[in-house]
Amino acid sequence: MYYFAIVLTVVSNVIYHIFQKLTPTQVNPMLALAVAYIFAALVSLLMLPLFPLQAGLVSELRQVNWASIGLGASIVGLELGFLLAYRLGWDITLAALVSNVSVALILIPIGLALFREHLSAVNVTGLVVCLIGLVLVNWK
Repeated sequence: MYYFAIVLTVVSNVIYHIFQKLTPTQVNPMLALAVAYIFAALVSLLMLPLFPLQAGLVSELRQVNWASIGLGASIVGLELGFLLAYRLGWDITLAALVSNVSVALILIPIGLALFREHLSAVNVTGLVVCLIGLVLVNWK
């Protein structure tokens, strides 16, 4: 399951960007997202038996907190940001790269400060390479 989770993330992310790029530009972006979220909600509910509830539905719902609302809001921002970026001419080859490297770099101090994570010398070297790569892919 350890590697499956990352493979699922990578495969889904690739498919996500392809469909974001293929979304017709004449469709209202908020309507396109609403349709996507309705379908995602249906798929999530259909998959619920694959991840059985530990307690009853009501008991599980009581455990949901503000983080789920924040996650929903951030997903809308993420989806809308990529949809608009592609409509405004960002290449599929660069938009995700610039976004994901930027996010990774921003999350480093957050991980260190809030979650007490640690970086090795190899990690720091990789971060420097990421920064150099971010500069190079945006070089005009």
